[in-house]
Amino acid sequence: MGRFQDYIGEFVYGGIDGSVTTFAVVAGATGGGLDSSVVIILGFANLIADGFAMSVGSYLSTKSEKQKYQKHKAIEYWEIEHLREREVDEVRDIYKRYGFTGQLLEDIVAHITADKDRWVEVMMKEELEMQEETKTPFGMGAATFVAFVSTGLIPLLIYLYDYLLASTNNLFTISSTMTGLVFLSIGYLKSSVTGSSKWRGMMETLLLGGAAAVLSYFVGDWLEGLIAA
Repeated sequence: MGRFQDYIGEFVYGGIDGSVTTFAVVAGATGGGLDSSVVIILGFANLIADGFAMSVGSYLSTKSEKQKYQKHKAIEYWEIEHLREREVDEVRDIYKRYGFTGQLLEDIVAHITADKDRWVEVMMKEELEMQEETKTPFGMGAATFVAFVSTGLIPLLIYLYDYLLASTNNLFTISSTMTGLVFLSIGYLKSSVTGSSKWRGMMETLLLGGAAAVLSYFVGDWLEGLIAA
């Protein structure tokens, strides 16, 4: 799967989606007056189904990008082999744009075109503006799924405790508090990845997650009143 650090970005965004969507389900079910067993069923159904869907999407997206890169790389090798002079001119044009002229330019062109692998790498980066994805599709999908499930489970823990072990009061308040801490933690980690303000990242994630939950709660409450009427 590669080093964990390589997949922090996927872990962060999977974690955001997992905590926000699962807590929104919990909030909607609470607003609808549903008991713990129903909250658990809805929450886990969302957790597994959405987590799997996100991980598959991440896997397929990464695999597609790697296949696209390899396809264009093979085309560049073919063009170097069969359209050499044109490709040499393209290298020359690229470095002219960087300001190289005269003998220095010709030396650069000669150096690059002396090695096919180096030549192709230059064309992929400078002409096609493509970078090879070093992360594996499996690693991307696994990081997304683990993050989604591990953070999305937090809003459900108190409901599991209430259902399996001991009756508990203020379930939604406790779930909200625990999920709020998750939002803050993910916001902090997200800011570490992006290099932005830690406080801004934490507050942004908390507010967005809270907004989704409030909306779901009132929709659940409205539907419960509509059905009951």
